[in-house]
Amino acid sequence: MPGNSFNVSKRSTSKKGAPAGSGGKNKAGLKGRGKTLPADERPWHKGYSGTEKLPEKTARKQDKERRAAAAEGRAPKVGQPGTKDTTWGRGGGRAPGMTRTQGATRGVRGGGPRGPRIAPGRRSNPTKEGPELLLGRNPVVEALRALVPATALYIAQGIDIDERITEIVRTSGDRGIPILEISRNELDRMTGGVLHQGVGLQVPPFAYEDFDDLLSAALEQTAPLLVALDGITDPRNVGAVIRSVAAFGGHGVFMTERRAAGITATAWRTSAGAAARVPVSQVVNLTRAIKQAQKAGFTAIGLDADGETDLYQLEAAIGPLIVVVGSEGRGLSRLVGETCDLRVGIPMASDVESLNASVAAAVTLAEVSRRRLHG
Repeated sequence: MPGNSFNVSKRSTSKKGAPAGSGGKNKAGLKGRGKTLPADERPWHKGYSGTEKLPEKTARKQDKERRAAAAEGRAPKVGQPGTKDTTWGRGGGRAPGMTRTQGATRGVRGGGPRGPRIAPGRRSNPTKEGPELLLGRNPVVEALRALVPATALYIAQGIDIDERITEIVRTSGDRGIPILEISRNELDRMTGGVLHQGVGLQVPPFAYEDFDDLLSAALEQTAPLLVALDGITDPRNVGAVIRSVAAFGGHGVFMTERRAAGITATAWRTSAGAAARVPVSQVVNLTRAIKQAQKAGFTAIGLDADGETDLYQLEAAIGPLIVVVGSEGRGLSRLVGETCDLRVGIPMASDVESLNASVAAAVTLAEVSRRRLHG
């Protein structure tokens, strides 16, 4: 066939001409828009700090930013708040039902005593978790009394004011802790429905004691008493054990870092603030830590329902002692059980299979305390 009918590169369409112009209709769109205004001069931006009324969406953004900043313990990236005073402890805010004198801030921002770590003067290892929200009036009061570092205090609107709330607000104001009044529904959302009694304290991650320091401090006591937790996974049991340690004169608690509960907000609440007074350490290997304590003179007793030693016949109770508490399901792990010097059982009148881990620890600590007091 003549020509280039079989040429694959043959042009099949006509060549287009030059594109037509707009006739100057888009001239304005080519002009520069000038200087970009900073955020605090743009009324539609969440950082706007002018005096005119904000758009509703911008006001919501500013309020959201202030709450996020308070939770993270930083300055908000927004302008000044509106006329409603929602921040206490920075200029005379007060709790619902309180007088201005009761709610007044006694210090200025950044002033007043700063809260030390849980155990001042010793090394500590902060956890990798985020901030915790301590809930309940007693835990919050105890934490503030112990000068636990805090970044924000949340008070629910319309709560009943008692002596604890008054002390909480006054102490927070003295320490320059931001105090935020929020709705009860908002506090319920923040806490996931956990009972909070209308108050929550935002604290940094718990600072654990170094185990060597914990051991050295205990050995300075006349009759050292420590508790080791072997794989307890329920933070309520952890908090309950710490509370018992504080009640019966114990000198510290240590536990494994992995596959076990740490000092969470739930543990704080269950301990009723005792976690602020009892040194707590995390160790990589519990067996190794127990052996280290045994070399220092401690006797390790493992709580076991089938233990060969009766708790009420425990002669080792008067000396340096470690009470090892097993996990909720399987009890003592094999290596930890073999490392203990004695396996101790708690006599029971009925055929109950076993006691809860925290209850068993409390019974044991009470008996150890009794024997030490009466010889």
